[in-house]
Amino acid sequence: MGTTGTGPPVAEGLRERKKLAMRRQLADTATRMFLERGFDAVRVADVGEACGVSEKTVFNYFPSKEALLLDRLEETAGAVRAHLSAPDLPPVAAMLTILDHELRGLAAALGAEPDQDRALERYQRFGDLIRSTPALRAYRNDATDRFTDVAAEALAARTGLRPDDPEPQIVATALLGLWRVQFRALRAHLRPGRPLPEAVDAVAQEVRRAARLVEDGLATFRSAPARP
Repeated sequence: MGTTGTGPPVAEGLRERKKLAMRRQLADTATRMFLERGFDAVRVADVGEACGVSEKTVFNYFPSKEALLLDRLEETAGAVRAHLSAPDLPPVAAMLTILDHELRGLAAALGAEPDQDRALERYQRFGDLIRSTPALRAYRNDATDRFTDVAAEALAARTGLRPDDPEPQIVATALLGLWRVQFRALRAHLRPGRPLPEAVDAVAQEVRRAARLVEDGLATFRSAPARP
């Protein structure tokens, strides 16, 4: 049944857009403050005050202080589940699809900045902040472990194995290793003074070099025997 005028669907859509806008404002404000003052020097209440909301409201949008900076990791978890569940897509190809989407999205965001060198310098400082902050490193490592569990569950379903069987476990670990390779390659190649397209190509090439090392071994995964 259709709806015309300004009925509930329109109102719900407006509320959702406002929530998304607030979530983005909180994350962007927190990132700016963390980069300027350091992660440990900024309280969640400080972020809320800068955005005109309470500390409780911030936690309604983000489960932790670390999530304010690394909130987009949740999108990766969803992509891992969706792509690795596709039975007609080899595991390595599925992971490369995820990584390429993330890489192109980052390149588009950086390329849209009016001062590209400044944007790249800010990206470098973002990486430095994660590397130099134990809480952020731990959060990222925990996220990688969660991604590995998600990948193992999706891969196990393709062959009738259990997620804790050795085959899906080692395949998931190898695939998430490609994610780590891309993260490190981004840190190495995306820097001020280097043309963005050239840097993006260099990152993609490194990821594919790593993928070739694991692809032959993973080619037999689809024929792994199901458990009795």
